[in-house]
Amino acid sequence: MEGVGTGASSYPGALVGRLEGVSEFSGHLPGSRDYRRLLIGLFFGGVATFAQLYATQAVLPAIADDLASGPAGAALTVSASTLGLAVAVIPWSLVADRIGRVSAMAIGLIAATLLGAVTPFADDLGVLLALRLLEGAALGAVPAVALAYLSEEVSPRFVAAAAGSYIAGTTVGGLSGRVASGWIAELAGWRWGVASVVLLCVAAAVVFLWLVPAARGFVPGRSRTVRGPSVRRRLALNLCSPVQMALYAQAFLLMGAFVAVYNYLGFHVAAPPFALPPAIVTLLFLAYLAGTVSSPRAGALAVRYGRLPLLLGSTGLMAAGVIVMFLPFIAAVIVGLLAFTAGFFGAHAVASGWTPVAADPEARAQASSLYYLGYYAGSSLFGWLLGLVFSSVGWGAFLAAVLGMCLLALVIAWSALRGAPSRPR
Repeated sequence: MEGVGTGASSYPGALVGRLEGVSEFSGHLPGSRDYRRLLIGLFFGGVATFAQLYATQAVLPAIADDLASGPAGAALTVSASTLGLAVAVIPWSLVADRIGRVSAMAIGLIAATLLGAVTPFADDLGVLLALRLLEGAALGAVPAVALAYLSEEVSPRFVAAAAGSYIAGTTVGGLSGRVASGWIAELAGWRWGVASVVLLCVAAAVVFLWLVPAARGFVPGRSRTVRGPSVRRRLALNLCSPVQMALYAQAFLLMGAFVAVYNYLGFHVAAPPFALPPAIVTLLFLAYLAGTVSSPRAGALAVRYGRLPLLLGSTGLMAAGVIVMFLPFIAAVIVGLLAFTAGFFGAHAVASGWTPVAADPEARAQASSLYYLGYYAGSSLFGWLLGLVFSSVGWGAFLAAVLGMCLLALVIAWSALRGAPSRPR
């Protein structure tokens, strides 16, 4: 049964694990076969999740034209999926506590892929938004559970580095979904573009299901003879923690800023003075590769120097990228976007990996879920709200708002996390 390690019944500690929901398993170490399978499996889980989640982002101008929705209306197709995910992460964490981490992630990915296959057939904005909302809710299983699963299955000293590898998978997923849909849409329309992403996600989900090892560091609730703390208690443990609340604020502000930039950058560079064609605009999403590099690197550096310095430095890099994007030259926009993206994924890798480690062991899944609730609430809210700023006031005011969010996140991190244990043990 998932959550009970091989041979667990042969020593007294197994009984404690079964009673308390915490196994005596000390975690996979780098170099072991299961460690490699776990990282590669979660990498492809991230690909399958985030390719679907942002499949419409590269084709927002085409959706706006086809459905006559305007920029902010088209951007709701992204906000709907992230809102569904935000609402679903806490319920998914409870499901995972009950049936096991891997089982919950598998069910969510399968359901999301089926819903994604129906999405291209939506014939009006309302139906499209409803499908995207449900798809996002199903996708919530992976981010709600993945980091809690990782923190329980990897030796504590290497959780930050392992989390960085998982975040790298999310960047590849986000990039591949955007690029595939954008390029296919250029040839065959946005519906075929979105459909192509579903095929990519089927392949990634199969690799995830094949590779990811069964949990050994957690006992599902259905297998325990004594129940742990109530749901209310587990949520309260996190919501009453200043450290956790500061990390949730990072997720809310930085993800909101990040998604807003990628939502409206295409509209900005397609208009004068740049007037870039759609195929070239899609290439801007290759900036995601900066995040693919920075997220595992940030995780590895956090092991050496501590999480807080890496979080502050990464957020500062985001802010610097925003400042460069104020310049009205396409080269400056590209350089600024690369810095902004690398900084965001570095900050996210550190903050998301820090969250379950800093939480009470009985409330790790809820800690990660609350982090992602803030993360996708920020995406949903600011991904739409800053579109109103962009449409009514312009690119300069839009960037000023994004810069303000980055600076606010810096202040919160510095003031609330200085006293928290920062160096992985």
